[in-house]
Amino acid sequence: MMSGCDDDKSLIDACRAGNTEAFGVLVTRYQDRLYPTIFRLTGCADEARDLLQDAFLRAFEKLDRFQGESSFYTWIYRIAVNLALSGRRRRRPVLRLNLDSGSAPIDPPYDVAESDPSAPLQRAERDRLIQDALNALAADHRAVVVMKEFDGLQYEEIAAMLEVPIGTVRSRLHRARCELRDRLRSLVDEDVHLRQSSQHSP
Repeated sequence: MMSGCDDDKSLIDACRAGNTEAFGVLVTRYQDRLYPTIFRLTGCADEARDLLQDAFLRAFEKLDRFQGESSFYTWIYRIAVNLALSGRRRRRPVLRLNLDSGSAPIDPPYDVAESDPSAPLQRAERDRLIQDALNALAADHRAVVVMKEFDGLQYEEIAAMLEVPIGTVRSRLHRARCELRDRLRSLVDEDVHLRQSSQHSP
């Protein structure tokens, strides 16, 4: 199957002509790519899946408004991120300290030999700590971190998607990075303390 912007356009044209199955191809093509971003923004696997469904539904309903000035992925990315941010503003995330085995990995794994039996646990623990720290950030700060550090967007792209000045993006990112460093340090220290306590308990 072809891929890329040209093929996306043909699928969109087919969908506009009444072939709704063509939109299903777009969903299949991009949902797995988009899921990690939404998971990082929400910190909840179920909520991320629900938001993705809502995002694709809104894109389908508004497909006539898609002008092709950006790629379809950029368009659906913006819709999904805005949904995630509007939902998270209504309820401040709670810092989770429990292991969530149902969460998707939020960062590429360590380059550790697969023969090391502790590697998956180390990756899961690292992912959990990072996600806990992200969850504790304000929604607007979490967004710029995810978009810049995880998704590799440029400042100009982030500013356009969030509809804020580039200076605001830079300021939020700086503050978020500082807060993340502090939170990750405290979370690691707390985990070490809990482990030591459990080891010495009868």
